[in-house]
This record gives sequence, C-alpha cells and structure tokens, in this order.
Amino acid sequence: MAMLLADLVAAAQAVSSTASRTAKLDALATVFRTLADDEISPAAGFLSGDVRQGKIGVGWATLAALNVEPATTATLTISDFDSAIDRIRETTGPGSASARGEILRDLLARATHDENDYIRRILTGELRQGALEGIATDAIARASGQPLELVRRALMLSGNLGETARRALRDGKEGLAAVGLQVLRPIKPMLASTADDVAGALAATGLASVEWKLDGIRIQVHRRENEVRIYTRNLNDVTERVPEVVEVARSLDAHSFVLDGEAIAVDPRERPQAFQDILSRFGTRSGHHELPLVPFFFDALHVDGRDLIDLGLTERLARLDDIASVWRIPAIITADPVEAKQFLDRAIEAGHEGVMVKGTTSLYQAGRRGKAWRKVKPVTTFDLVILGAEWGHGRRHGWLSNLHLGARDSSGGFLMVGKTFKGLTDEMLTWQTKRLLEMETSRSGITVFVRPELVVEIALDGVHTSTRYPGGIALRFARVKRYREDKPAGEADTIDSLRNLLGRA
Repeated sequence: MAMLLADLVAAAQAVSSTASRTAKLDALATVFRTLADDEISPAAGFLSGDVRQGKIGVGWATLAALNVEPATTATLTISDFDSAIDRIRETTGPGSASARGEILRDLLARATHDENDYIRRILTGELRQGALEGIATDAIARASGQPLELVRRALMLSGNLGETARRALRDGKEGLAAVGLQVLRPIKPMLASTADDVAGALAATGLASVEWKLDGIRIQVHRRENEVRIYTRNLNDVTERVPEVVEVARSLDAHSFVLDGEAIAVDPRERPQAFQDILSRFGTRSGHHELPLVPFFFDALHVDGRDLIDLGLTERLARLDDIASVWRIPAIITADPVEAKQFLDRAIEAGHEGVMVKGTTSLYQAGRRGKAWRKVKPVTTFDLVILGAEWGHGRRHGWLSNLHLGARDSSGGFLMVGKTFKGLTDEMLTWQTKRLLEMETSRSGITVFVRPELVVEIALDGVHTSTRYPGGIALRFARVKRYREDKPAGEADTIDSLRNLLGRA
C-alpha cells in the first residue's frame, strides 16, 4: 500500500520536535521500514530536505503567488508528490511557466495544511539539510538491519542517499557491498575535526602527515584514459571551468586515478590569492582567465584499476608520489610537536591558513568528522550558516547588513548563535544583499529570513553563555572572513564545537 505524504510529514515533524537522537532515529526508521520499493529514493530525498531530481527551477516567489485552499483530508502519496516534480522538471519551452504553475496549483490543492507547508519548504530548499544525511543514514541502517559502517561506505562511494537506502532496504548486505568506487563518479570527501594546536592534534593522531592547509577550493580529480572530470566538495562537476586543472590531470603518468586536493591561485610573487577571487573562477565556464588555478593534491583514492581507500594514508601517499609528486601539497611525516609547529609557522609565513594533521594509518572515510584528520589554524574560525539578515541604516542603508548566524544542532537544524556586520566590505554588502534576497523565505520588521544554505566563515574571539539565543551561547567579537559557497550547509560547524570554547581564555 502506498505511503501517504502525511505520514512522512508527521515523521519529519517528530524529528524536528525532539532533541533525542534515539527518538529521531526511531521515527525515520519506522518510515523507511514501511516504504514500497519505488518510494524509497524520493522519500530519502524528502527526509533529508531535497528532491531526487535536483534543481527544478521553482522558487519562493512562484510558490508565494499560489494562494491555494488546502485539502481537509490527506490523500496525497509520496509517489504523487514525486511524479508532480517529474512533470514540473519535464515541462519546458514556450508557455512552460503557466503549465508548471498549474501542476503546482493542483498539487497544493490536494495537500493538507501541514503537507502544503512541507511541500513549499522542500521545493524552495528551506528544508535542505533539515534532517541531514547523517541521521537519515543511521536510520536506514537501523531500518534495514545492516551494519552502519557498510551503509556509510555505500553512501560515500555512490554519493546518493536514495540509492543507498534502496540497496540497504531491498538488496541488503550484498547490495551495499556491491557499491564500489567508480572513476568519473564523485565520492563524498573525508572531513577533518579542529584542534587548538599541533601538539593537541598529534596527541590524538600519533605519527602523522602534517600538511599545509591551503586557502583554496577542494577538488576531486578523476581521469580515465583521456577523459577527465573535476568535482567540488559538493560533488558539482566544474570540469569546463578549470581547463588548466584538466591539463595537469592529463599530464600525470597514469591511465586512471581519483585524486583529492585543492585548487589555488598564485600571483607572480608566488603568494596565494584571496579565497573569494578563487571562488569567482568557479562561476566562469570557460575561455581565457587572468587568474589561473594550480592544483595541489594530498590524497590518492584510486590509481590504475586499484582502489586505495581501504589502505592506510602512508600507502596512499606513496601512490600519489608515484604519479603526482610535483603537484603534492608540502608535507612532513612526524610525531614531534616542535617540528610540526615549525612547519605550521612556515605555512603561515607562506600565506596559507595553517596545517592539516592526519594519522598515517588513517583510512579514507567520508561522513562524520573523525579524529584521524585534524585542522589547525592560528585564528579561531567557524563555518556558520546565515539564517537571516537585517536591513542596514546610515551608510549601509539599502543593504542587508547584520547577519543572523546559525550552527548545526544534533537534529540537522540550525541554532542561532549571534549576529555580525563586521568585516563586510561594500563589495560584499552588495553581493550578499542580492544573494540573500534570492534566498528569502519571509520577513519580520527589518529582518529578511532566508533558506539555511549559505555558509560564511566567521572569525571570533570565543563564546560566552547567553540566554538570548536558543543554543545557550553567543559569539564574542564575531567578524566575517569570507563566504564559503563551495561548502554545503550540512558541513557547517556544530553547536557542540562552539560550546567547547566555553571557559577558554
């Protein structure tokens, strides 16, 4: 029997209304256990705040113009919603705007009040990162009875939550184990935790590869014979935008590989350019570029038919050296805090952010930030999500200025932890006003609330306890360092990581 959309909405509401991780997992696992085969993929997307079809071109303004009386009885199924999205995506050409509007109007007229709200928030991206893949992934493992690590591995290699859910629930362990690394298909990147200093990082990792942390764009470079694909950390294909990286990839002495690294821009004095300048290159499709990018690699995941992700870092780096030693990020192998600190100082002197400290035996595992990789940066910065912004006054009149900042909580939602307007140049104010208005969901007084999608890197002097914000803490002397359009909101820092700063001098 087809599952009603109302049942999925009720489960999503249960997840958002409780702080208990066990209760969240139980609610989602119950949904996954009762789904029909053809409902698994769309439901997984809806529960993680997305649609399996990707972007379909429906914005907040379009939906705001549809004033439809909601249904009194729940009749819509998950498949009904999914099929409507298919029809919207397939409707193109002259007259398509009107036709798409009618599909949406019919869908909303069949939805109850709660379903109506949920559909609107799904389509505008307001729920994106809402349940988060981490919780949904754990719920899939619980519902299917499969080992959590096997489910996480399949998600890392496929990059697709819906496919992972379908394999776990329908095909079991054999289906999950069959998911392998495929060259030219991006995999989810491994992430790092933070450490206060290199001594603390080494205490957690032991013998480690200490590497310069470049202020660039994370890239994943795939090559099979002469075919090359370049992906960002969001798994977006940017091959056409970085021809110089493609050229480097084709020059390497291997038939096939998957390499992890960073792309940075270098000026004539060999100092790295500003991150925002690098980011602008990823918005340019092709042609001549005055700001060439240079790739530097720090990991090899596959080389010439052999997957390397289950090997220790030392072995992976040896294969990386075999084919791309000229393009290696500067690194040393050490367990000595003094030597590591000297290496950090050289990285800072060269104009980079800091260092990465990676245990030499660490496997390549995407998902939660583990202890195997640690990032050390002299300036305390956190990646937070913009929840809204206030209209400025005086010289900043006409610009959205004071930013509302949120950190991820355990449910996958976001808790506001402070505001800031510091560090914003006129150029940034102009850009962020246009960008945030495109993401607008509602207004109250001088505040424009937006979808929780845009990540901003914030430098701060610490936090203090506060009852003003729901997270129980507030930022001290927060200022904007840069925007991180390359980073999804699901990779923003957590409320717990900020709470860990309490009590520090």
